[in-house]
Amino acid sequence: MANLQSTGVVRKLGSGLTAKALVLPFAVFALMHLPIGSRAHAADAKSCDGNAGLTLPKGFCATIFADHVGAPRHMAVASDGTVYVNNRNRKPSPGGPLLALKDSNGDGNADIIERFGPADGGGTGIAIYKNGLFVDLGDKIVRYELAPGDIAPKGNPETVVSDIPANGDHKSRPFSIDPKGNLFVDLGSATNSCQQDNRAEASPGIDPCEELKTHAGIWRFDANKTGQVFSPAARYATGLRNAEGIDFDDSGRIFATQHGRDQLYENWPKLYSAKQGADQPAEVLVELQEGGDYGWPYCYYDGIQQKNVLAPEYGGDGGKAVGRCAEKLPPVAAFPGHWAPNDLKIYKAAAFPETYRGGAFIAFHGSWNRSEGPQEGYNIVFQPLEAGKASGPYTIFADGFRDGDPKGVEHRPTGLAVGPDGALYVADDAAGRIWRIIFKG
Repeated sequence: MANLQSTGVVRKLGSGLTAKALVLPFAVFALMHLPIGSRAHAADAKSCDGNAGLTLPKGFCATIFADHVGAPRHMAVASDGTVYVNNRNRKPSPGGPLLALKDSNGDGNADIIERFGPADGGGTGIAIYKNGLFVDLGDKIVRYELAPGDIAPKGNPETVVSDIPANGDHKSRPFSIDPKGNLFVDLGSATNSCQQDNRAEASPGIDPCEELKTHAGIWRFDANKTGQVFSPAARYATGLRNAEGIDFDDSGRIFATQHGRDQLYENWPKLYSAKQGADQPAEVLVELQEGGDYGWPYCYYDGIQQKNVLAPEYGGDGGKAVGRCAEKLPPVAAFPGHWAPNDLKIYKAAAFPETYRGGAFIAFHGSWNRSEGPQEGYNIVFQPLEAGKASGPYTIFADGFRDGDPKGVEHRPTGLAVGPDGALYVADDAAGRIWRIIFKG
C-alpha cells in the first residue's frame, strides 16, 4: 500500500510497489445512483470484480479500500465520501491516530490518508453531526470542525463531554448521535458479572451492583453543547454489559447490541457444562427505552429457552430460575454466545436490495472464551427488522475473515459504516484492513 509519510499524509502510490502491495481499487454503483455531489469521486463499478477474500451473497462485490492502517475501530463517512476512522492507539502515533481517507480521482483507491489527533489518543466511537466530527478519546468526547475543502480537520477540537469513567474491563466508549443531536454513549461494565472478586470461581455478586451507577448502560448528552461533564444522572438505560453498537432507524427507534457475560462454566462448573459455557449466554440486539433495564448483572439471556434467567452470582441454578429477571426487558433478536457484536448499522440507504432496507448489519468481532470447541463469530450478520421487531432469522452476510488457524485470527470485524452511495464499509482492527461492499446485481 502507499507509504505513510512523516507529515501524516499519503498521496498516490509509489511506482516501485508490487501489485500485491497495492491497496486494491473499490467500486461504487453506477453514477445514476449517486448523489450529485458524489459523482466526481465515483469509481467505475467494473473495478469491483471479486470479493477480496470474503464470502458474500450473490450479486455483492467487495474490494479493499485501505490496508495496514493500524487498528481501525468505528468509522463515519461524510457526504463527499471521505471516510473518518477512530483508530485504537497501541503505541504513540506520529501524525495522530485518527484517519481521514479519500479517493481523490475516482479510481476506488483511498490514495490520500491524513492522520490527525493527539499522538497518545485514539479510541472507538466516531460520528458526524452537522459540520462536526465527534470522536471518543477515552475519558472524553471531542468535536472537530469540518471545514469545506479540508480532508482532515485542521483546528483543535472542543470538548463535548469530559470525565467519562474509563476504568475496568470495558474501556471503549462507542456512541451514536441522532438527527436531533442526542448523543448516546455506551459505558461498558467494569467487571464481568459484578462479583465480589471479579472473574473468580464461585464468587457471589454484589447486590445491589454499585457499578451500575456509572457503568453498564447508555448515557445521553447533547451534541449541540460543549463543556458537558459526565454525571450518573444522565443515564438513559441500564443493565447493558457492553453495548458497542448503537444506531437508529428511520422512525427514530434506538437499537443497541450487547456483549453477553463470560465464564459461566469456568466460574460455576457445578451448575454449567463446558458446552453450556460455550453456547450461553446469547449476544443480543435490544431496542433502547428511556429508563429501561436489560438485566445485567442479575440476569442473562438464554438463547435456547429464549428468556432472561437468573445469573448464578445472584442465586441462579444453571438456567432454570427466573426470579427478578421476569421484570427485565427482552431483546429484539439473539445470536450465538460470545460472538462479540462490536458495531451496528441500520441500513437506511437504497443501494442494496429492498430486503435489506431497515434491517441491521452487525459486526461480530469473534470469540476468545468459548469453553468448548472452536472459537466462532468473525463475521457480518444481517438481521431483518420490521416495526422495531425481528421479521425473520438472521443470516451471515459476510464471512471469511478468519483463516481457520487455531493460533490466531487474520481479521476481526469491528466497525461498520454506510457511505452516501449506500456502500457498506467494514473495519478490521486485527490486521488494519477496511473493505468496501457494494451490490452489482
